[in-house]
Amino acid sequence: MEEPNRLAERFEAHRARLRAMVFRMLGSIAEAEDSVQETWLRLSRAQPGEVENLGGWLTTVTARVCLDMLRARAVRKEDPLDSTPVSAIANPGRGVDPEQEALTADAVGLALLVVLDRLTPAERIAFVLHDLFDVPFAEIASIVGRSPVAAKKLASRARIRVRGGSVDHADLTRRWEIVEAFLAAARDGDLQALLALLDPDVVRRADRRLIPATERAEVHGARDVAEGTVRYARTAARFARLALIDGAPGLVVAPHGRLRIALAIRIENGKISEIDVIGEPRRLAELAVSLPRHSGCGDVHEDG
Repeated sequence: MEEPNRLAERFEAHRARLRAMVFRMLGSIAEAEDSVQETWLRLSRAQPGEVENLGGWLTTVTARVCLDMLRARAVRKEDPLDSTPVSAIANPGRGVDPEQEALTADAVGLALLVVLDRLTPAERIAFVLHDLFDVPFAEIASIVGRSPVAAKKLASRARIRVRGGSVDHADLTRRWEIVEAFLAAARDGDLQALLALLDPDVVRRADRRLIPATERAEVHGARDVAEGTVRYARTAARFARLALIDGAPGLVVAPHGRLRIALAIRIENGKISEIDVIGEPRRLAELAVSLPRHSGCGDVHEDG
């Protein structure tokens, strides 16, 4: 290997790209930093002549570190849904600045992280490397231990799940506008804007774990639903993002890209008629969540 200081300088030139790649794979700033540091340690221990193409070597080693971590999660069935109280959403206390992690996740697209978190480890690695970082399938194959053809199929399956199936409603654009307006009004605490979006007989149902024991799980009427939305939005609205839920426009609350709450929203005659607030892990796991087609994935190519 080359002189240590020069090697460190060359590694630092790749750090931002590696961190961006790992964050999309793991959904955590802390884990991204740990993985990149592990890659540096492996590079510093590499034998002379072992590294010919530094950029390619770093990508391969970092991706393998991430794949091992994702597989370990799957084996342990690591899922914070059962153990994370809803009250902790706005203040996760993970040892990493929550505001910074929220901003970073926002730049990537929280909806994308939610969908990626539902892929298998190999699918996630293949999709992120190929679709987001243009890594050839021949290189991906060596990372996931499959043939190039199999690696291509992994990415294809992931792509379908990320982008969702065919959604061809004539009024889909209008539905998105209504859901976007609902989210904006909730964030602003704008009661009048919410009332204008809600059907007078709107029903809001919420899983019991999400609300205090003294409150009703089912609320009827635009005024009560709007006031409840303003009350609860103070905690979770900054993490809420648009997503397709079972093929229809809705919202997900996903701090750090981990799905905690989904709002399945039914719209009839241009008004919101039902809101199903889902927080039970079993129900969340059964949802088909994908990115809204109009959002695309273009914003995830940045290296910051």
